[in-house]
Amino acid sequence: MIGFIKKDLAMIKSNFKLLGVLIVVYAIMGLMGKMDISFILPFMCVMIMISSFSYDNYNKWDAYAITIPNGRENSVKSKYITTILMIFIIAVVTTILSFIISYISTESINYEQILITMFGTIFGTLLVLAFMYPIIYKFGVEKARIGIFLLVFGIVIIGSLLANYIDLSNIFESLSFLENYIIIILVIMMVTMVYVSYMISKRIFSKKEF
Repeated sequence: MIGFIKKDLAMIKSNFKLLGVLIVVYAIMGLMGKMDISFILPFMCVMIMISSFSYDNYNKWDAYAITIPNGRENSVKSKYITTILMIFIIAVVTTILSFIISYISTESINYEQILITMFGTIFGTLLVLAFMYPIIYKFGVEKARIGIFLLVFGIVIIGSLLANYIDLSNIFESLSFLENYIIIILVIMMVTMVYVSYMISKRIFSKKEF
């Protein structure tokens, strides 16, 4: 397992410099008040990890991985573990930068707002991961990008249509009793959706022939 994770990190190592540059650029833009860095950087981790699928395909890695004991399972598991680790590491770095930018800009730090924003970003990023990885394992990176674009576009359209015909305020009001448990609920949702996504990806990969 450790070897698979090291392989994934080695394959995307060249992107670490780009990520470092982006952190500096977005931090400067944050100081200038032109961008909230909380959103973009964790999502970049998923985008960078997606490139590792292309590297695997180009180097025929999957055909080799299946010859290793538990290779199929470890190959899928390493992708999820590496991506999640990167997301949380970048989330910590981004949170610290947000604290610094907030203090420099306003001479105060709104801890609650920054932490809630970052928590929401992590949730959104893991949601993207949970949807994308099974699609990539099933159809490949190129076809998956098209499918994901259509999926997101469809969700936006359907959401907009529903918002015009459904009074969301009544729904939110009826669910207000869950407000004190929202963090616990979101954590359970994150763990569940990533686990389900992993199981689907593992099942797809276990039946794939190379």
